[in-house]
Amino acid sequence: MRTAYSVETVRAAERALMAGLPEGALMQRAAAGLAAACAQLLGRVYGSRVVLLVGSGDNGGDALYAGARLARRGAGVTAVLLAGERTHPGGLAALRRAGGSVVAPGGAEDVIGRADLVMDGIVGIGGKGGLRPDAEALAAVVARSSARVVAVDLPSGVDADTGEVHGAALRADLTVTFGTHKPGLLIDPARDHAGSVRLVGIGLELPARPELEALQHADVARLLPVPAAESDKYRRGVVGIAAGSARYPGAAVLAVSGALRGGAGAVRYVGPAGDAVIARFPETLVSDRGPEKAGRVQAWVVGPGAGDDAATVAEVLATDVPVLIDADGLRLADRDAVRGRRAPTLMTPHAGEAAALLGVPREEVEGARLAAARELAAVYRATVLLKGSTTLVADPGGDRPARVNATGTGWLATAGSGDVLSGLAGSLLAAGLSALDAGSVGAYVHGLAGRLASGGGPVGAHDVAACIPEAWRDVRA
Repeated sequence: MRTAYSVETVRAAERALMAGLPEGALMQRAAAGLAAACAQLLGRVYGSRVVLLVGSGDNGGDALYAGARLARRGAGVTAVLLAGERTHPGGLAALRRAGGSVVAPGGAEDVIGRADLVMDGIVGIGGKGGLRPDAEALAAVVARSSARVVAVDLPSGVDADTGEVHGAALRADLTVTFGTHKPGLLIDPARDHAGSVRLVGIGLELPARPELEALQHADVARLLPVPAAESDKYRRGVVGIAAGSARYPGAAVLAVSGALRGGAGAVRYVGPAGDAVIARFPETLVSDRGPEKAGRVQAWVVGPGAGDDAATVAEVLATDVPVLIDADGLRLADRDAVRGRRAPTLMTPHAGEAAALLGVPREEVEGARLAAARELAAVYRATVLLKGSTTLVADPGGDRPARVNATGTGWLATAGSGDVLSGLAGSLLAAGLSALDAGSVGAYVHGLAGRLASGGGPVGAHDVAACIPEAWRDVRA
């Protein structure tokens, strides 16, 4: 499990650790890891040209001490000082002793233009509200250069706690973060600025509950349902799919395709697209009598391609089993009916749907994805899976850490992909996973299936569904 902690938690852990260490020892640990990562990225340190963008405080100190280590190995190191007299004195002295040089921001463009590597130590994890004008100007110069960029702890200009980016921000090829991941390194739009992320351990003692979690293969493997020798279809779980319409029969077919490959023992389909579903998947149990009379299910998926069928959505919400609501179902679902449910509810909006439910512009959701997911979960008292380049899953109440998933690919932004995810996650609900687990495991496997189906090129939703078993086997292996 990859975990991320808030700035406040990290600061408290740093203070506790420094109380028992010699002065400056923690910064030296960070600088050693940072210098090693830069050396590996450079390949050949001797004769390389390194520029440090140095702000005030400890973040600038980390960059200066790391730069001194590179200078002692033969790199030509120049520090651009943005903080003047507030520059970390120990780090600056170490750089000068190692043969490094210093320039003011006005002389930075020339040295950056000739650099092999730029180290971004402008703003630390406590930075808020975007870059100041002098730092913004440097960010533009760096963006025009051919140098590789290494961010110290996180890229300057991004919010460490939320992943929000207010205005200009540095874009890194590599971010070297210390002690633990910060939420902003895992959530877009900030994640897109971080490049590859390398974690350097510095000995922090952190609490058991993080701010954010990201499942890895081993975590997903433990959660995937595996039938026992005595299992039958009901023990494995039966998922009901109430989806599709005369206008959108394909949504029903795709949701069923995801459900059939999602680990449940059987799939019951209810809706007007029964003929299309049976023609493609004859193993589906099809009914035209509505959800109440469809037969036994352990979970429902409602909404993909439903058009304006609010009655079916209401009927599903009135059941006492877990329900996943997607697509048209999100628009048609009565808020009070969702809030009043006792069984788990999983809502799976994309940014536009989440914005409509919250009554805000789409750009506001895309710019503050974690806040939007948490707010929607609180408003509806439901678990929310916010789809996107980084998918977020948040429980209501905030008792458990939110989860982030980044296994997908941009090629998954294709019609019907979300219907497949709905069926897959609904099947996991029927198999007994909690809404948080079903959403995060479903997103992980779905994203992995998208990568396998794409291979770096265009992909259709049916291709993604077909690759779910391969993704499942890859995780289990």
